[in-house]
Amino acid sequence: MDEKYLMPAQYAGRTFIMRQIKGPVVMLNLIRFRKIADYSATPELMPKVPISGEQAYQLYIEHTLPFLTESGGEILFMGEGGAFLIGPPNERWDAVLLIRQNSADSFLAFEANQEYMKGIGHRTAALEDSRLLPVVENKNG
Repeated sequence: MDEKYLMPAQYAGRTFIMRQIKGPVVMLNLIRFRKIADYSATPELMPKVPISGEQAYQLYIEHTLPFLTESGGEILFMGEGGAFLIGPPNERWDAVLLIRQNSADSFLAFEANQEYMKGIGHRTAALEDSRLLPVVENKNG
C-alpha cells in the first residue's frame, strides 16, 4: 500500500523554515478526494448525512477562507485535476490549488491560528491523499 500524505511531517516543516524564503510564497496543492468523507477523527464536524470528500473539502474552504484572507493569503487558482499528460499513468489528482501567501511567516501564522485549526477536520475527512509544494518566483529569469 502506498504511503499517504495528509499533514506536514515535522522534518518537512523544519526544512521549509530553514529555506528562509524571502517574499511571497505560492503553495501548490494536489488533492485526491475520498469517495465518502471520513469524519471518524472529528465526529463533532460530521454532517447529519454522509457527504463526498469533495463536499467536505468545500466545507474546509468555506471555513478557511476568512483566516487565509486575514493572514494576507489568497487563492490564485482552484481547478479540477485528472490523469497526467506527463507522469505515472496510474496516478491522478482530483483538484489543484495555488494559494499565495505574502511570506513564509504569514503562512506559518495562518497554519497556527487556533480558530482555523477548529475546521481542519473537514480537510482530513475529505482527503485520500495530498501534496503541498511551496514554490517561489525565480528572480533570475
